[in-house]
Amino acid sequence: MHDRGWIDFSRASTFNLDEFLGVSREDPRSYYAFMRRHLFDHVSIPRQRIHVLDGAAADPDRECERYERAIERAGGIDLQILGLGTNGHIGFNEPAESLNARTHRARLRAATRRANASLFGDRVRAVPKEALSMGMATILHARRIVMVATGSGKGRCVARMLEGPVTPRLPASFLQLHRSAEVWLDRAAAARLRRSG
Repeated sequence: MHDRGWIDFSRASTFNLDEFLGVSREDPRSYYAFMRRHLFDHVSIPRQRIHVLDGAAADPDRECERYERAIERAGGIDLQILGLGTNGHIGFNEPAESLNARTHRARLRAATRRANASLFGDRVRAVPKEALSMGMATILHARRIVMVATGSGKGRCVARMLEGPVTPRLPASFLQLHRSAEVWLDRAAAARLRRSG
């Protein structure tokens, strides 16, 4: 659509959700590099409007604070696009007794590291053990949220997210509290949902 002139991204701003700790944006395994390959290099978003967490920052906590300030200066997030982790995480907000509200340093669970191994030559041991991630309050303050989940491997999580209680043990369940959240599923991901009538 951009190539046909139907969409202009020149006034858009982007904020990546997360980044691996210890991985620079120039590293082809970074989420920034992924976004460049699949979006940024193909549309008219000005470079100064692309915001990413610096996984190679010398002071990760300070980097998280910088990112929160940048989001605030931009007026917040209009549209947050999310994927669903197989353990119910969104961003790198892993299941826990409690969740971090704002952008923070996160310890990755084994399941999350396995799910990201393809970026690291299918070597789980090469996947960083930590990442930087927007927190749950930062995510939930977006004006609109779209969550996309596909495949039967997400089915159990989708059912718990939509039909179970809101709990930090399933971070995606907090989307139930958002006034304008949509969940887009394929048939396989929706297969475990209870059907009415």
